[in-house]
Amino acid sequence: MSHAAVPALSSATPPGPSSAPDRRPLRSRLLDWRVRFGVLALIWGFSFLFIKVGTEGFAPFQVTFGRLLFGTAVLAVALLVKRDRLPRGARTWGHLTVAAFLLNALPFSLFAYAELTIPSTLAGICNATTPLWGMVLSLVALSEDRPTRVRAAGLGIGFIGVLTVLGAWQGFSGLDVTGTALALLASFSYAVGWIYVRRTLSGTGASNLSLATGQVGVATLQLAVVTPLFTTVPGSVELLPLLAVIALGALGTGYAMLLQYGVVAEVGPTTASMVTYFIPVIATAAGVAFLGEQLAWNTPVGAVVVLLGAALTQTRTSPRTSPPSRTAPTLTSTSAPATAPASASAPVASPGKTPART
Repeated sequence: MSHAAVPALSSATPPGPSSAPDRRPLRSRLLDWRVRFGVLALIWGFSFLFIKVGTEGFAPFQVTFGRLLFGTAVLAVALLVKRDRLPRGARTWGHLTVAAFLLNALPFSLFAYAELTIPSTLAGICNATTPLWGMVLSLVALSEDRPTRVRAAGLGIGFIGVLTVLGAWQGFSGLDVTGTALALLASFSYAVGWIYVRRTLSGTGASNLSLATGQVGVATLQLAVVTPLFTTVPGSVELLPLLAVIALGALGTGYAMLLQYGVVAEVGPTTASMVTYFIPVIATAAGVAFLGEQLAWNTPVGAVVVLLGAALTQTRTSPRTSPPSRTAPTLTSTSAPATAPASASAPVASPGKTPART
């Protein structure tokens, strides 16, 4: 997301019932995951619209706190239904606290503040730069992610796309620099958090749902401390912004993650990660259709270039030169806008990929 930003870890073979053979007809299985994939893309794409509407009635920190609160509620219910339990160990909770800040509390708040002054369409496109930041950081932080010519070209193409979206040739005329910088910083925070999670939470033994619930819960506590220091209780509560915040949390940060689990289990993280490339498209369409936001030609053109560059940065070396381990964990992001929900926080990513979320 904003979204997609609740990391979780899943093994190459999902544990429990999901590892059993699915005896449903192939057509039925494909329909199932495609429908959920589409719903997931819609939820995370609309998260930027929900943020925009939410900030019309609440302070940015209040939007973020509400989002995390309702997201935690959905995940907690799912945890109880599945009879799962929260992670154990002080070390794991320490890492979750850092991850909650980098992947939830900070980027969610930055996107909320950014959308005070920039369109939701621009925020959605900025969110798509997360893989670009991730590649830059991975060159330093992750020794297994070495650049290839294709990935390096993707990085260059992606940042050309960013400059196109921002209208660099006309001196960024008409662009709110502060709001745009906040949105880009949120995407950068996702990339930093993702690398941190890959290094610290890949061997806890806890389930996806357990880690995600713990992380979002900690982020909620972080905002519960910060929000009263910088905001006051609204004199009145408008219905539409309230519904937007509820949808942002319950759907974009809670329910979307549960949908994501099913998609990953059926088609794998690589296919599921493709949802990343639909989010800015849907965010742009939603902003234009429902908020009346205007688009100059360079916005959609630049967005396409950004997505092309991001896709190229996610290419991997061939299995012959870099064989995958059958027992190595697969990291997946479980949120968004970014995220994403998450997350959007945050979409799913295969090993070595840095997802963009809402």
